[in-house]
Amino acid sequence: MAFASMDSGDDNEPLAEINMVPLIDVMLVLLIIFMVTAPLLTHAVKIDLPKASSAANLTKPENVQLAIDAGAQVFWNGEAVDAAQLAERLKAASAMQPQPELHIRAERTTPYEKVAQVMSEAARQGLVRIGFVTDPSRAP
Repeated sequence: MAFASMDSGDDNEPLAEINMVPLIDVMLVLLIIFMVTAPLLTHAVKIDLPKASSAANLTKPENVQLAIDAGAQVFWNGEAVDAAQLAERLKAASAMQPQPELHIRAERTTPYEKVAQVMSEAARQGLVRIGFVTDPSRAP
């Protein structure tokens, strides 16, 4: 198969180059067709979802309120505790039957590192029921 070149003097040989312009035109037409028809192809299944109302989670007596403020100070049921007291109280709480839930309330500006340390210490002491308390009335 011969390819055309500038230095050959024979003009009778066939030119073996592919003309790309018609291929590009077809591709652009197909692209426009797919862009127009793609939104029409979304099939949504119509189902009747159950209705539910969410209510505030009532606090049971067998839980521990653990608050962490922006300064990384930890409060056990409203009482300020240090790291050693926190470890002792977590160990005592894990020995209770039934084991209480640990509800962590952290301020919005509390460093995540402190929250992770408290959760790690609670897990290390044997507490398995840990939850976060949020305020659903305020959206950021």
